[in-house]
Amino acid sequence: MQGRNMTRWRDPKTDPRQEKKSNVITPQGHAKMKALADHLRRVRRPELSRKTGEAAAMGDRSENADYTYNKKALNQTIAKIAYLEKRLDELTIVDRLPADLERVYFAAFVTLEDEQGEEMEIRIVGPDETDNARRWISVDAPLARALLGKGLDDDVSVAAPGGETTYIITAIRYQSPEA
Repeated sequence: MQGRNMTRWRDPKTDPRQEKKSNVITPQGHAKMKALADHLRRVRRPELSRKTGEAAAMGDRSENADYTYNKKALNQTIAKIAYLEKRLDELTIVDRLPADLERVYFAAFVTLEDEQGEEMEIRIVGPDETDNARRWISVDAPLARALLGKGLDDDVSVAAPGGETTYIITAIRYQSPEA
């Protein structure tokens, strides 16, 4: 039996999609999420509703590609708005710096040096604000979990697909929550 809700069965205990996300977010990430939800609610949804209505007025909906496309996009937008609103209610905004700025905590920018001497800077953020291009990793990621609580010049070992990798923390800095 085929259907849009039919998927392969996954064991909930081992399915990574079932893992609980941390409910922390930076003030900037919260503002960005809230702005996206507001844009979808005030701009995108009315626009898609209008387009769907116009396409429905053209006649037979079963063979109307505009109607089908716009209806699908409208349903996806409504689902995204519902998800964002629910998620925004669950989140805790971390809007203060930690007491010990010499250790790695949430929202830290951490410079790491690998075994080959190459440096990279990452930032530990909430799971809703991860960004690979900017090297912002989730607080739930294995590397972030290994870094939390560590200090300057500490060694950190993390299991990676190519084997275990060791990093040395060369710098820790924080951005003001108001920025």
